[in-house]
Amino acid sequence: MTKGEGNVIAQNKKARHDYFIEETYEAGIVLQGTEIKSIRARRVNLKDSFAKIQNGEMVLLNMHISHYEQGNRYNHDPLRTRKLLLHRKEIDKLIGKTKEQGYSIIPLKIYIKNGFAKVLLGVGKGKKKYDKREDLKQKAAKREIERAFRERQKM
Repeated sequence: MTKGEGNVIAQNKKARHDYFIEETYEAGIVLQGTEIKSIRARRVNLKDSFAKIQNGEMVLLNMHISHYEQGNRYNHDPLRTRKLLLHRKEIDKLIGKTKEQGYSIIPLKIYIKNGFAKVLLGVGKGKKKYDKREDLKQKAAKREIERAFRERQKM
């Protein structure tokens, strides 16, 4: 199994639209008991989340994990800061990358691998508006070519 495969729970589709993703890293997430139950129930949102380095540790901010319905008083804060588990060499590499101007660490997807929740982090540089437009044009052209090819095969 390669990086990012397994039981995919949630994806950040907007990340590839807004960033040029250059490298990806797989990281474990430190979770509380009710959080993993909510993740397995697919009640998680990565839309506005991002990763950052604080005190030499990688943390994930703004990832929303909904309350677990049967959790009552043991429930967690939905937007709490969560620690990510990476090797020291990987964290050092990411520190070097983020010091370069324009680079960000964005969570691309959350998945379950061997019973553990993992997050796929992408190191990317933000796209400008004209880059986004160009990508949309290329997608539309590719779709049009595939449509024409399918119609031609039917004949």
